[in-house]
Amino acid sequence: MATGHTVKAFDEDLGQLRALISEMGGRAETAITGALDALVNRDLESAAKIVEGDRRIDELEAEVERQVVRLIALRAPMADDLREVLAALKIAGLVERMGDYAKNIAKRIALVQEARGMEALSVLPAMGKIVTEMVRNVLDAFVMRDAGAATAVAARDRAVDDFYNSLFRTLLTYMMENPHNITASTHLLFIAKNLERIGDHATNVAEMVYFAATGRQMAERAKGEDPLIGEAG
Repeated sequence: MATGHTVKAFDEDLGQLRALISEMGGRAETAITGALDALVNRDLESAAKIVEGDRRIDELEAEVERQVVRLIALRAPMADDLREVLAALKIAGLVERMGDYAKNIAKRIALVQEARGMEALSVLPAMGKIVTEMVRNVLDAFVMRDAGAATAVAARDRAVDDFYNSLFRTLLTYMMENPHNITASTHLLFIAKNLERIGDHATNVAEMVYFAATGRQMAERAKGEDPLIGEAG
């Protein structure tokens, strides 16, 4: 049976894990917002800083992995505690991928000079706003072990899918109407896809938070129609 000292030490270890993941999430959120601001303002210097800053998110993920291995080896958590530790490990991997998607957006900024004035460019920040709010809210839900908040985050993924599908059709129309729009439209489409994937990852985090808090799988969510095949896969 665990002593009070052991329980306190385990809680402290969990607190450190939550803090590391919160820092990762904060940096990923900042990178997403910064990348979209740099896109709108054609700020190549800021875009370069976002690409460089992704290294810190990678370092934090590696630190989470070390902490999880140490915690399991020293504390031998079971049941609810083990579930939370393993959820933290998986969530760190998902947040790291969010950072990668933000980095990918930043890398494309230098390639979309021809997109100025295109309607899709003005829509991307609105899509990004939903995505960054999802990231922020789901990390808050993780720290608070709030299954209800996690469910609310997952519900917003449909709005992100709808944004992406609308942009896909708009950009496809641009490409069909004028071949000179193909290059810029393709880059904007990749940016929109990166945002859509961040939304998917935030939803995956929400599912992990829900499972860690309740021991149950979150009910399967409805996906938006896939513009390539006509319906969600």
